[in-house]
Amino acid sequence: MTLLKFEKRDGILIAGIILVIIGLSPFVIPIIAIVIGAALFFGIKLFAARKKQVMEQSVGEGVCLECGFTIVNNKCPNCDLQNK
Repeated sequence: MTLLKFEKRDGILIAGIILVIIGLSPFVIPIIAIVIGAALFFGIKLFAARKKQVMEQSVGEGVCLECGFTIVNNKCPNCDLQNK
């Protein structure tokens, strides 16, 4: 699945999940702690991937460097109106 491909920052996420598993171990059975850790990992990965997709869709063709508006048909609606 392309949504869950490994990135550099996932090392930090894995380290955090391992610490959560270690923290849960005294209170629950270790296998339950591992299941909770895996659910957290994949839940965070899916949340981040969906947020990234939404952001890419909202940007569209790009962003104008002058004003920050979304570019439509290779033109900035805001800057083109000001230049006329």
